[in-house]
Amino acid sequence: MSETRRVPRGRTTGRGPGVRAVAAGSVGNFVEWYEFAVYGFLATVLAERFFTPAGGGAVEGLVRTYASFALAFFFRPLGAVLFGRLGDRYGRRPVLIGVVALMSGATALIGALPTYGAVGALAPWLLTLLRIVQGLAAGGEFGGAVAVLTEFAPPGRRGLYGAWQSFTVALGLLGGAGVTAVTAAVLGTERLSAWGWRLPFLLAVPLGLLALWLRSGLTETPEFLERAKAPETKLGWGALVLAAARVTGWAAAGYTFLVVLPSYLQTALHTGFAQALLAAAVANAGFAAAILPAGVLSDRVGRRPVLLAGAVLVVATALPVLHLLRDPGTSTLARALALAGAGAVVGLMAGPGPALLAEMFPSRVRWTGLGLAYALSNAVFSGCAGLIITEAVRRTGNPDVPGYYAAAACAVSAMALSKRAPREGSWRHRPSEEAAREASWRKRCE
Repeated sequence: MSETRRVPRGRTTGRGPGVRAVAAGSVGNFVEWYEFAVYGFLATVLAERFFTPAGGGAVEGLVRTYASFALAFFFRPLGAVLFGRLGDRYGRRPVLIGVVALMSGATALIGALPTYGAVGALAPWLLTLLRIVQGLAAGGEFGGAVAVLTEFAPPGRRGLYGAWQSFTVALGLLGGAGVTAVTAAVLGTERLSAWGWRLPFLLAVPLGLLALWLRSGLTETPEFLERAKAPETKLGWGALVLAAARVTGWAAAGYTFLVVLPSYLQTALHTGFAQALLAAAVANAGFAAAILPAGVLSDRVGRRPVLLAGAVLVVATALPVLHLLRDPGTSTLARALALAGAGAVVGLMAGPGPALLAEMFPSRVRWTGLGLAYALSNAVFSGCAGLIITEAVRRTGNPDVPGYYAAAACAVSAMALSKRAPREGSWRHRPSEEAAREASWRKRCE
């Protein structure tokens, strides 16, 4: 009988990363996207509390709310570079701990902010400042989380392990929708608008403490520890631009159908608040259900084919889905299926997306490269989604604007995905590198 080795807390066995490693790598994404979901789902309430001065209209306040939302996204690339350089040089673990602490603290402080009625024009500036801090933290979170998950993954399973990043994003969005819906149902619209909106933000305190506990026991990834053997590497701008273009559709379609949808339904289609949140929950459920299978599929057939299928499906179905939602003759079941299907199509891109980005950059610049590519695409196509869609619908009166927006971004991604990057093989990512990873993995298991 062979001797059983004790594995220190947070370390991995030869069969793959432990549960704690996967949880520690992805928990920050849950906290981050929980907050962004809450902000998006409470956009109409925040517009009233922070951005609508006396005499201001509801749509005007919503546009200003989304402007603050977008501004935070433009600080993501800065956060990706700042925390990415630190993480690539000094290690994944300490930087990920700092990032999640920053994100959780800023989110909780939003729940304690005075409103426009209490401090006047200072209120929106304070909210925007905290959104900037969140943007910096979020810019660092994605690259570090994906680096940890994919670098701990066994050979041939990066797609599945990277998909956990997107899966916890889906859980965060669902958690934000659920907490917001329950808060609204328990308190009622009047109390939610008066003070109840604070509660979902304050929940970031216990969530952040849990994230810190998980990450405190995380060890460094094998690839980071072995980076000294790798040659010096510089970040290639060609690969960076191509990577950002490839995930543009994922960013735009994801925010259009998963976050902006509730406010769009309320302002453009005059849907009730509870119904809009329910619609968002259905879309996010479809999104969550597709992510892990898409990651597994990408391990078998490659990342690009799965992502390309998702982008093409968005181009083909974005407008029909909106038409179904607007048609008064559409049954409730048909609407639910359309929303779940729209979310699932986004999940086809979100599943293999993290692994695809990780494999485009060598370990020495992986956190910086994949984090910056993701942040750039999200800054333009996610952060601006609510602002662009709301303003365009207001100016044109065309309710199809969200469909055109998502379809156009996915068309860009489809073209970028049709081009092979220098580091990619014809089927899977660099078979020679996978063989080297497998040899290293087996050696660590002996």
